[in-house]
Amino acid sequence: MLRVRPIHFTSRLDAWERLLTGLGMVKTVDEPTWREFDAASGRLALHFVEQGSADDGITHLGVEVGDLKEFARRTKEAGAAEGGTTAELIDADHGPSCRITAADGFSFLADPATRATDGSWGGSAEADPGIAVVGVWFSEDAVEAARTLRDIGAQPRPLPGSGPGSGADDNTAESEAFLAKNGGILMVGAGSGTGSAGLGFEYAGDLTALRERLSEAGHEAAVIEEAAIPTLHVANPDADGTAAHPPLWISAAPSAG
Repeated sequence: MLRVRPIHFTSRLDAWERLLTGLGMVKTVDEPTWREFDAASGRLALHFVEQGSADDGITHLGVEVGDLKEFARRTKEAGAAEGGTTAELIDADHGPSCRITAADGFSFLADPATRATDGSWGGSAEADPGIAVVGVWFSEDAVEAARTLRDIGAQPRPLPGSGPGSGADDNTAESEAFLAKNGGILMVGAGSGTGSAGLGFEYAGDLTALRERLSEAGHEAAVIEEAAIPTLHVANPDADGTAAHPPLWISAAPSAG
């Protein structure tokens, strides 16, 4: 069992909730400093921090798994075979967890999963069926980052045009997008310095209709073309006039085949 669940730290919980609800996500946990939202594919957690905190506006990569011990065993086994990835069972502030560490030292947590609102391990049946959560790993070494994602059980999703005879190898960084079995997408992005994490979304529906829906709800949104791929840019709820934050992106899901 593997589901994508980034954690976004913010001083603007209510603004984020308005946006995520507008995207069609469903709130499943509502605590004073912690909220969770289910998409049709993947989950996002919001963690409150005070405005001006060093973590305000920062995203941490994260996943959920069914059995921590078995997940750690399999990840360590895969890491030993390919070299580089380690998995360590720990007692985090929030409870039992597993710390995954890549060869470059970048680490993230796998936490015990909770079921969706319909009782399944997948996404929420009440969410917009087109919306998926994307956790992004920015790394100087995309090949090693991709290897670690394979080690934890994520499945490479070939880029358009890849496959037999295309010259693209699914076991290299050519496959920058990975699917989690129980929902969500993991992506490797080019970065510099210490590895870091980012957040995005993917939509398997009409981006223009989604833009109109968000605009009617009071969100600034525009559809642009990036490398011939339509992408919806939405004003970041963390951009409160005191700090610069890039817009959130919602990319069009690739066509089947």
